Order: sequence, then structure tokens, then C-alpha cells
Amino acid sequence: MKIFITIPWFVPAFRAGGPIQSVANLVANYTEGVEYFIFCGNTDLNGEPLQGITTGEWTNYNDCTKVWYAGKENLSNSICEQIENIEPDVLFIIGLFNWHYNIVPMLFCKAGTKIISVRGMLHPGALSQKKWKKRFFLQMLKARGTLQYIFHATDAIEAAYIQQQFGKDARVSVAGNFSKKMEVLAAPPKTPGKLNLITIALISPMKNHLLVLEALQHCTASINYNIYGPVKDEVYWQQCLLLIAAMPENITVQYHGELLPDAVAKFLMQHHVFIMPSKSENFGHAIAEALAAGKPVITSHNTPWNDLGNQMAGTNVGLTVPEITTAIHFFAAQTQLEYEGFAAAAVQYAKTHLHTEANKAAYHQLFLGKI
Repeated sequence: MKIFITIPWFVPAFRAGGPIQSVANLVANYTEGVEYFIFCGNTDLNGEPLQGITTGEWTNYNDCTKVWYAGKENLSNSICEQIENIEPDVLFIIGLFNWHYNIVPMLFCKAGTKIISVRGMLHPGALSQKKWKKRFFLQMLKARGTLQYIFHATDAIEAAYIQQQFGKDARVSVAGNFSKKMEVLAAPPKTPGKLNLITIALISPMKNHLLVLEALQHCTASINYNIYGPVKDEVYWQQCLLLIAAMPENITVQYHGELLPDAVAKFLMQHHVFIMPSKSENFGHAIAEALAAGKPVITSHNTPWNDLGNQMAGTNVGLTVPEITTAIHFFAAQTQLEYEGFAAAAVQYAKTHLHTEANKAAYHQLFLGKI
């Protein structure tokens, strides 16, 4: 089966976060009887040219995957031309609102089956950003008719958002994300009253760094908080920097810039708890990797990673300063033995919730067009 994937950024790009990792994990895990053709750009999110790639021709990525890194010139024509040449059984469109990589293949290209993977873009938190442009396109798509497409959701919650936008008759197939394989990592010794926190994420309002920083200003424990990730929203980051400069003496906050995916394990190992109270997450690869590595997680209720507290794998918080402050104090107060219990539970939680074999079966049904 030939599966043609359109996505604005792909490996070695990494600054666009989750969708890149989702597709990389898909082509690494679901490999039997398929041939992938990934059409993407030749730059990263910040416009920086990708290194070690060839532009404008199909290159091997793994045994079942070829990648076309495209320049900006005649981009829409190039996408349509390559889809016509490959004649894919499945056109797998990653995202909704990018003109070249989503809308053009959605409206102007032919394939046996067209699948739109919405990747969290229909969550109310995501739709609130640039909402008029998004609302116009969604209305246009509904007017055109959506029964010709299959919508891919990664969980039942996302499936409900799709049907909320496009109606109960929308064709929706649920297939969860594959997660990157992570080894269980050690952690620094845990002393009551001290805590090493880490966030690895794009710096934007969706990830809620500012709320974490506001909560830290109310913490009385000794906290070392390290932030990794590219700045996506410079205005938002300037607000964060103002809070960082005003931290009390017991709180240390350091920003380390972007982090290459291969270096994630090295820096997770230096911390006790991963924190990212996102406004919304379609999946949250960084959360999944932290849990699998044995790092308890503080996150919101707006991700697939819920019931963390009852399973001793972390805690889910409301998006308020008091709740996040309380969660940080809870982990800061832990002894070594208490922390080790949560770390082990995080690993078990990840094993329980990362359904690799079930995901393979779900993608098989998705690509066959069976709903």
C-alpha cells in the first residue's frame, strides 16, 4: 500500500514539535505491507535550512519510507505533481490550516483515500488562536462537503471535537500515536524541600510556561527549574523573562534554548519531575517520553495523560496558580523513598497507556478506509 504523507516539517526538523515526532514514530512502528512517501519542506520551523538532506528528489529514510524535501519555489505544483506521479492508495494529510501542505492536497489532489489528521487543531484552545482565519476555512470545508474525507483522531476526545465541527455523519477513525522508545532513567538524589523541574516544549501560550513561573513565585521550597525548547512566541517569552528576573532567592530558573531530540534522555536524567500544564495536547510526546523514562509529570486535564494522581505517576492540575503551586510543593516535600515510588509508577503508567500493538491494528483499519 502506497501512503503519501504531506507535512510542513519532518526529521531532521524538530522545532515544530509533536506532529514531526508522530510521523517519525508511525513510519518506525507501522511498517508491514506499506510504502511511505513523505513530502515536506527543506527548512525547520524557524526557516533555518535543514542539514544533511537533498532538496527536490526522493531520498531513503528507512526501509519503507522515502522523503522529498521541497524548496519554496512552485511548492503547490510540486506537491500535486509528486502525488500524481506516485499514485498513492492513501493521501495522509497532517494538519488542517497550512495552504501548501494541507489545503492544496485536500482540495486539488487525487488519491484512493484521503485522510485528514487534525493533530489537535480542533481543540478549543487551538482554535482560539487566529480564530477568524480558521473559522472561515472550516466553514468553507463544510460547505464543500466532508464525506469524501476520513478524519483521523488520536483518541475519543479528538473524535468528538471533529464531529462537533463537521457533524455526526463525519467519517472519523481513531488511531493513537506511537511513542518513542525510552529507557528508564536515573534521577538525582531526592531531598525533602528540594526539587529539580524540567519542561521540554515549544515556548508558546499553549504550553503555559508563564503559569508555571507564576506558581514558582509562591513556592517556599528550593526549586531548580530548567526550560528547554525553541521560542515560538517572542512576545510571550518576554513576559516569561520578566517573571524569571523577579524570582525569589529559593527559586532558580534557567533557559537553555532548543534541545535536539537525541539529547532529551541526557537532560531528563538530571531532573525529578516533568512539568507542562498545557492548555491542550493532542498527544504530548514529551509527556509520554518523560513518563516512560520514570519521571512523574505535572500536567493539565487537557491531555490524554489523565488520572496521574490516582496511579501515583504524577498529578493533573487545573490551570490556576494555587493548584500548580500545590503540586510543586507536593513533589518537593517527597523523600527519596516516596519519590522512587512515583518514578516506578510513572514507568508502569506509560507501559499501560502506550498501546503499540493496538495502534498497529488501528492504523491498519485507518489506511484501509474501514470505519
